[in-house]
Amino acid sequence: MIIVKTREEIELMRESALIVSKTLGMLAKEIKPGVTTKQLDKLAEDFIRAQNALPGFLGLYNCPSTLLCSVNEAVVHGLPTDIPLKEGDIVSIDCGALKNDFYGDHAYTFEIGEVAPETKKLIQITKESLYIGIKEFKANNRVGDVGFAIQKYCEDHGYGVVRDLVGHGLGKKMHEDPEMPNYGKRGRGKKFVEGMVVAIEPMINMGTHRIKQLNDGWTIVTLDGKPSVHFEHDVALIDGKPEILSTFAYVHEALGITSDEEETFRQKALVL
Repeated sequence: MIIVKTREEIELMRESALIVSKTLGMLAKEIKPGVTTKQLDKLAEDFIRAQNALPGFLGLYNCPSTLLCSVNEAVVHGLPTDIPLKEGDIVSIDCGALKNDFYGDHAYTFEIGEVAPETKKLIQITKESLYIGIKEFKANNRVGDVGFAIQKYCEDHGYGVVRDLVGHGLGKKMHEDPEMPNYGKRGRGKKFVEGMVVAIEPMINMGTHRIKQLNDGWTIVTLDGKPSVHFEHDVALIDGKPEILSTFAYVHEALGITSDEEETFRQKALVL
């Protein structure tokens, strides 16, 4: 059952989402060769608590960490380790925050130094597919419209779209209805309704769409060992249109990236 949020609740969710966005922006300044994901995890936990919020992942489903850090062939759910990041790596950092009883859940894939051109292209296409999917999150559309748009864009570029993991509704629980696959058929699935909030999160592989779980019980990797990329935004349906509650602006500011990719999806001005 889809849990519709009031405008007031959506604003509380925006606050939670932006705490995650600021956390990712803080981490963007720290991510470099030689840094471990365990070090990043500690920084994130301290930062979130300093915002009078709680780490959204820590303890959820017995998760042992604040961040999920997925390096190279890891798709999602990578546990922080003491292995230093190195030049040419990529790392998807997925983070959650809980404040005012509502969750924010948000992810960005970072480049460590200079990465291979084909990996850079995968990052670009996956990020673009996120906004292509968000564009379809509108009145009278259905879950399949978002999934179809993401799938077609990524498969047209020759990439594998993960089937076994999906985006989701978001609210007082980290995972609510509906599930939001990154594949599907137009006009299929649950209909979008005013006031719903979802996490849209394409997980796109350079090779096969097939995946497997490692023995740690968490980390999901590509079956062929090729890189995977993951981006995620929290999006509300307001006045029949998608409103992004999270932002990559803090990451972009830290990395010196200029982008207007979110402007179409923001009715309320973002104040950094």
